[in-house]
Amino acid sequence: MRITTLFSAAALAALVTGCGSSEQGHGPRLVSSPAAIEAHVRFLADDLLEGREAGTRGYDIAALYAAAQFGALGLEPAGDDGGWYQRVPLLKGARVLEGARFTLKREGRITAFKVLDEFMPSINYNAESSEVTAPLVFVGQAVKAPALGHDDLAGVDLKGKIAVMFGGAPERFSNTERAVHNSSREKAIDLVAAGAVGTIYLGKPKDEAKYAWTKYTANWARPGMRLKGKDGKPVDGFPQLAASISLPVAVARKLFEGAPVSYDEALARVEKSESRSFALPGSATLATRARFETLESHNVVARLPGTDPALADESVVFSAHLDHIGISPAGEGDRINNGATDNALGSAILLELARQMTRSTVKPKRSAVFLLVTAEEKGLLGAEYFAEFPTVPAEGIVANVNMDMPVTMTELTDVISFGAEHSTLGPMVARAVRDNGMTITPDPLPEETVFVRSDQYAFVRKGIPAVYLDAGIKPKDPTIDGKKILEDFLEHHYHQPSDQVDLPIHYASAARMADINLRIGLMVANAAERPRWNEGDFLGQRFGKK
Repeated sequence: MRITTLFSAAALAALVTGCGSSEQGHGPRLVSSPAAIEAHVRFLADDLLEGREAGTRGYDIAALYAAAQFGALGLEPAGDDGGWYQRVPLLKGARVLEGARFTLKREGRITAFKVLDEFMPSINYNAESSEVTAPLVFVGQAVKAPALGHDDLAGVDLKGKIAVMFGGAPERFSNTERAVHNSSREKAIDLVAAGAVGTIYLGKPKDEAKYAWTKYTANWARPGMRLKGKDGKPVDGFPQLAASISLPVAVARKLFEGAPVSYDEALARVEKSESRSFALPGSATLATRARFETLESHNVVARLPGTDPALADESVVFSAHLDHIGISPAGEGDRINNGATDNALGSAILLELARQMTRSTVKPKRSAVFLLVTAEEKGLLGAEYFAEFPTVPAEGIVANVNMDMPVTMTELTDVISFGAEHSTLGPMVARAVRDNGMTITPDPLPEETVFVRSDQYAFVRKGIPAVYLDAGIKPKDPTIDGKKILEDFLEHHYHQPSDQVDLPIHYASAARMADINLRIGLMVANAAERPRWNEGDFLGQRFGKK
């Protein structure tokens, strides 16, 4: 994609601050401007920003642009020290293949496996060099959920052992329960508590059919990140788990040779929620190597003060991640991952929503906080840092409205709602969608566990009700297959250089999403009561504030 000239970039910024919309489209008249959203996307997804990876100059340009837009709207800076930015301390880690090892010892015979071809090492953020030798125990999906009648770790001796597992969570769980228990962090917490010293993740045939092992390992050089805590140590580093690796199906089968249950039978039992844990023959040695760099990135935070003195210290937080994955470390041709849809478009929707809220005749009684976060692509790190150390009163954050990667490749009549059904946000979302002439469609790809993979989850884990609206799958033109468009994007453009502005992004549909989120935010800001978790709700019981 051609780099926009600096003159053109300035023109885009001028366009954003001055345009309105009279476009009708489907449903009520648009309030938000498709042209303004497109202008933001064209800047943020330009090659000049080199994919906006957290901690890079390209991301810093995006953050400067966003702060300038907030300032032009007359919003208050709400970051550190009265500025627009919240500093986010990060530890960047990169795999070193030399010295990475995986060997299997059985009956005195040692089998060594080839790095990348036969195993993928993870990064241990606690040490540049880490190694563990221990017996192997198969633990199903390592899901500990006794309240839901499932516990893969019950009665299992994992002390000093390497846990061998499949990803995912039981199919009989609800979408939300499955998403939460699929979290690698939740599993690591339970495995550490059980005394495990390492982990091996097993590949599945259906996953490799959709995402080949060679495609997965091609990203070995892409760095990962963790937050740095106040003590200087990596947050969620889990030092007790000395090493972790992932295996392709062909190698995973070898771990079950001589075991009481074959790989295929173990997988079948997992898929039927009938898994039983058992020891695997022999022991394994896992060794990983990495190099580290300390760096700093920034969230961008702006505030529109509430008009009610009794409620102004309370806040509705609108969020979107500003970062993407940067430049691919290998390959030919275009290697810049511009992230036009993921998430320049979500960021643009937030910027336009902020503009419309400043112009609205309906003023928020509670304050509105506009948060563009860094390092979402590294594990929701910017959102987690803000949720842990908010730059506005923590006890005053009443709800989060998140915007992330809406795939609007045609004119849509629906949205997908994640999270609203768990709290009193639900009726507000339903009303906002209905008033905008659209409908709500259930999650068409529940196996993707989107709910725990976007920034609203950082707020949910702090007990704050949240909603994330995604683009739907019902085009206005009934001859178009909306689900196929979504699946095509995920297969061919997601986290690829082709996610750029020459995709047929339907900006009027994006503007309609801005309108809906604006309406939700104003309803929350002006409601007599804070949103609250529904009685007996799974998330409220697990994370709700006491």
